[in-house]
Amino acid sequence: MATPSRGNMRPIRSVLWIMTRILILTALVSLAACSRETPEEMKNAAAPVSNAASTAGPAGDGSTFTGMPKTKAPDYVGRWIGVEGMVLDVKHAATPGRYRLFMQWDLDHKGQFRGEQVGDTIVFERNGVRETLRPTNGDVTGLKYLAGKAQCLTVKTGEGYCRK
Repeated sequence: MATPSRGNMRPIRSVLWIMTRILILTALVSLAACSRETPEEMKNAAAPVSNAASTAGPAGDGSTFTGMPKTKAPDYVGRWIGVEGMVLDVKHAATPGRYRLFMQWDLDHKGQFRGEQVGDTIVFERNGVRETLRPTNGDVTGLKYLAGKAQCLTVKTGEGYCRK
């Protein structure tokens, strides 16, 4: 029985390598697609459930009043300063609840990202990783320079931005 030579194995190895990469990529895309809430789910989750009877709103606008005040989302638009050149600029996008984020998150890395408001956070994807900007104070950022500040946004320990 003849054994295949090394020269004959290269095409098989390259096909296996390509198939492995395709399977991994498919799994990652499927996982990413399933991990996000759809806009409909977010609307349903945010809608308060009330058994109280609704009353008509101001004449002509077609709205109803449930007796519960509407909560306004926090306003994160503007410049947020971190340490050692870290900067976050948050701007409104064309769609309500969406933001454009311009970040310098360390000395060597900066970029522009699309963010989406989820509750009181902004979710965005940076270098293939889903990140979340959370409202905190300076102590939670883990950065000495920001300690004691009141209005901050934190991505993770060691990465935070505060208003002046």
